[in-house]
Parts: sequence; C-alpha cells; structure tokens
Amino acid sequence: VQLQASGGGLVQAGGSLRLSCAVTGRSVSISPMGWFRQAPGKEREFVAAISWSDGSTYYVDSVKGRFTVSRDNAKNMVYLQMSSLKPEDTAIYYCAVGRRLASTSRGRSSYDYWGQGTQVTVSS
Repeated sequence: VQLQASGGGLVQAGGSLRLSCAVTGRSVSISPMGWFRQAPGKEREFVAAISWSDGSTYYVDSVKGRFTVSRDNAKNMVYLQMSSLKPEDTAIYYCAVGRRLASTSRGRSSYDYWGQGTQVTVSS
C-alpha cells in the first residue's frame, strides 16, 4: 500500500490550497481515510477524515467551516480543500488509510499506512 500526497505550498493568509492523496494497493471506497498534520515541535494531530460507508466527514474544531475532505472512488484519491488559511495551519500534512471496512477514527493508531507528507506554509 502506498500513499502519495501533493498540493502543498506557500500561500498568504486567507488563501486556499487543495491537497491530493493518491492511494495504491487499497481501495478508498472501502477504507477510512484521514488527514493529519504536524507543526514544528508539536505532535501530529488529526485534521479530517471521511467514512468509506456513507461519506460522513469529521473535522478538528479548528478547521471546521474552512476545510473540506472528499474522495474520488474511481480515481482512488482523497482530497483536502483548505480555504481561509491561517498561519497556524502551517504544518506538514499527511494522508493516511485505515483498514478495510473499519470505522472512521480520529486516532493515529487506526491508520496503518501513511503518505510522505506535503508542506503547507501560510504567511501572515
């Protein structure tokens, strides 16, 4: 199983970015998908997740209303649309896939494969 995250970059506060995550070796249509981020000196934290069963989405409070997670089953990809970005959103963003048919979770331990991360930097 491999995950390839892309789409990060440098953006001004208030701007937008869309992160993409291409998955091979496991179908996103039957696996929970999550996005996490890690800022310098901080632990990796949950950002968003999407259920494989009904498409339900979950977000950390700090990004609700600004970020949207989605998936494309045909392309086996997951996306994170980020709007109204703030300097505190600066981090390396990681996509992760959970076990087939598992429930969606905010916990890191529920995801068994991770992408390499993509840097998002928001300038003030």
